[in-house]
Amino acid sequence: MLHVNEVTYRIAGRTLLEGASIALPDGVKAGFVGRNGAGKTTLFKLVTGDIAPESGSIGLPRGVRIGQVAQEAPGTEQSLIDFVLAADLERAALLAEAEHATDPHRIAEIQIRLADIGAHAAEARAGTILSGLGFDSAAQQRPCSAFSGGWRMRVALAAVLFSEPDLLLLDEPTNYLDLEGTMWLENYVARYPHTVFLISHDRDLLNRAVDMIVHLDAGKLVAYRGGYDSFDRQRREKQALLQKQVKKQEEQRKHLQAFVDRFKAKASKARQAQSRMKALEKMQPIATLMNEDVTPFSFPPPARILAPPIIALDDVSVGYEAGKPILKRLDLRIDTEDRIGLLGANGNGKSTLAKLLAGRMPAMSGTMRRADRLEIAFFAQHQLDDLRPADSAVQHIRTLMPEATETQVRARVGGMGFPTAKMDTPARELSGGERARLLLGLATFRGANLLILDEPTNHLDIDSREALVQALNDYPGAVILISHDRHLIEASVDRLLLVGNGGVAPFDGDMDDYRRLIVQGPDASNGDRKDGEAEKGPSAQERRKESAQRRAELAPLRKKIKDAESLMEKLQKEIQKLDSALADTALYTRDPAKATSLAKDRADAARRLAACEESWLELSADFEAAASDA
Repeated sequence: MLHVNEVTYRIAGRTLLEGASIALPDGVKAGFVGRNGAGKTTLFKLVTGDIAPESGSIGLPRGVRIGQVAQEAPGTEQSLIDFVLAADLERAALLAEAEHATDPHRIAEIQIRLADIGAHAAEARAGTILSGLGFDSAAQQRPCSAFSGGWRMRVALAAVLFSEPDLLLLDEPTNYLDLEGTMWLENYVARYPHTVFLISHDRDLLNRAVDMIVHLDAGKLVAYRGGYDSFDRQRREKQALLQKQVKKQEEQRKHLQAFVDRFKAKASKARQAQSRMKALEKMQPIATLMNEDVTPFSFPPPARILAPPIIALDDVSVGYEAGKPILKRLDLRIDTEDRIGLLGANGNGKSTLAKLLAGRMPAMSGTMRRADRLEIAFFAQHQLDDLRPADSAVQHIRTLMPEATETQVRARVGGMGFPTAKMDTPARELSGGERARLLLGLATFRGANLLILDEPTNHLDIDSREALVQALNDYPGAVILISHDRHLIEASVDRLLLVGNGGVAPFDGDMDDYRRLIVQGPDASNGDRKDGEAEKGPSAQERRKESAQRRAELAPLRKKIKDAESLMEKLQKEIQKLDSALADTALYTRDPAKATSLAKDRADAARRLAACEESWLELSADFEAAASDA
């Protein structure tokens, strides 16, 4: 279907593709991964012919239809259903011709072709696609201009899916979908009858919907069978093998070089030395896979510990217009270490609930109690626009630390994951992921008791999302999470709440149950169990309670480990200071008693450090054992 042959492409002196080759068979579902900025979208533009390669070629069958989501969201007065139906250009042209055709033979040809392409069932198919992406029957009849940009992009996605191109190119389609839309798209892509090439950072989508992964790394394209987890395992195994080969080659190189250095001046060994020098020159270095370490996220712990509950709602209603609450009769309690995921389709009130809990919206009625001196960190994607475009990360942080020195400010910015080269870059020139990192750092700056994160992953690649999971699991406060990334929810929360029908209720199930509920309907979660058959194993609610209990049991152990790490760091600094003083040779003649005292202090600090390291190792082993049992 698609052949990329030795393609090279550079932009602004930077090489994105260099001799890159790949072949996608007809009907394959291929995920396309690589770090942000590596050149994935550039390859899509090369495939569509929007740009031309410097060298190499792109091969496609003659007459192949390529489809991709339009760059601009539709804002016409057409209804959603009509806009989507118009995306099938052949159907639209045949229907238009049928209205004016007079030749009986041509009329027959038109009707036969319309039947062949399923034109009469097209409206039902278009409605199904729109419904899956979150538009009910009433919304499908409204004009495109009545919807916001994010919803219009869903319409654009629906249009390209309806047109069923031979090669479907999707570039981060989940960025403007909610969790429910993402689950529906996952199922749709897996069943799509033609070839799909999909750029995505959604781990579950890449595990469930595709059968191969194409990885863009250092300008090269490499194909791996299976989904993302399979790719990740294969790549790690390949990296380990290459590292062994590099080590073996380096040992061989050292051996040859040692012979040359030893015997090149001896006439009797000159020929052998020359031979080994030639062998060294011919020895090509083994190219290892690039190290793609990601700077971790770090959220400051709560500045003070509060007594639970930190928030309690009693018969609360909330909305934007008097007398028309979005959510009502809310009874909810949030404790100090809660990990809560909010489920529910867009428009059902998840963001409204998040704003209520964050103090961004008042309650219309009922009682809402907050703990005294409660600190809340709130992150939402729209807040990215609130960053000062001309100000760098350092300037943003300096406004929060007016009394701090330049060194202290830069240290804090570095702790947020910004390298020195990016600290002074204006916000408008940062990537989407870097701006999200800056906004998260600003939101959590003061050490919050509660993190409320509304779609924090839209601009993060897979590795950065994994780093976010680690940071949330290390954070000792409460977390409320809204995300279309199922992996993030599964790995970070203990408790699920379903927002819908004007209220909030516990969801007694896991994310697989929720997926079946979305894709198959309300009875899907119990569909695999026969009538009268007892459910095997603990329920999802019991598993989440057990997880929360294990988290509480591990908390004291985690604190002891951190205390040991702090003491080790303090002792290491103390030893370095003593070593510097003892390095002064004049001290031993000038003040022998002081030199002896410092030496004793140094030995005592070394003993304490050794004991602390031993304790740290034991605590870490206990923690790992307890965590693995969990």
